Amino acid sequence: MDYTTYRSPFSARYASLPMQRIFSEQHKFETWRRLWVILAECEQALGLPITDAQLDELRANITNIDFDAARQHERTLRHDVMAHVQAYGDVCPTARPIIHLGATSCYVGDNADVLLLREGLQLVRARLVQVARALHAFAWQHKDVPVLGFTHFQPAQPTTLGKRACLWLYDVLCDLLETDQVLDSLLPLGCKGTTGTQASFLALFDGDVDKVLELDRLTAQAMGFERSMPVTGQTYSRKQDSRVLALLSQIAQTAHKFSNDIRLLAHLKEVEEPFE
Repeated sequence: MDYTTYRSPFSARYASLPMQRIFSEQHKFETWRRLWVILAECEQALGLPITDAQLDELRANITNIDFDAARQHERTLRHDVMAHVQAYGDVCPTARPIIHLGATSCYVGDNADVLLLREGLQLVRARLVQVARALHAFAWQHKDVPVLGFTHFQPAQPTTLGKRACLWLYDVLCDLLETDQVLDSLLPLGCKGTTGTQASFLALFDGDVDKVLELDRLTAQAMGFERSMPVTGQTYSRKQDSRVLALLSQIAQTAHKFSNDIRLLAHLKEVEEPFE
């Protein structure tokens, strides 16, 4: 079985290969392992008895994922995260005792989701920039080409094909701005423990609150964020996910607008789509 590609009824036809790679099982579970390495590194930095040899072993096996072993563990444990903890421990026997130390399932689940969302949105942003450049060139090329403008799809007044393309371009630029805002606002879960109280980490650090707070800050920074979400339960607020969904909906609306315009204008023989 191929674990390097995201699979769905839509992926083969509509998703790009880079996007399929981002949301593949291989990349997801490699991200889990990177998060476990980050956790162990930060815990060591804050004084927990984790050796350099254990960290080296974890780093050396990030991509060495035995999916069959993970499935076998899950049949016994009935828990996907614990199954992958054990599968990681199988190839990192020295580090096994410190994998996932003090953490709850959402440490890897939610933090990985945010990292994958960020990667996916960065790819979407790059594609939006390409579309904006193409529409800009098209608008400039056809700025003096007269076409008929419509209201309620009834003939109204003349405009230009370049002006019409600027309407499409403006929507893309709005989406690009919103994408940047969503990317800038993304926050990871951090290290919040089972119910968001960080109780397990407080116990791990013998009641040292400063070290618990520092662990949360250090792990967030290691993930590439300035800070983590300030208040959570076991999971981060799903408001963050809904913002991403709303953004993707806006981008889809933009694509529908200019593709539908082209389809209607093609019916009138004003604009035609190229076919390969």
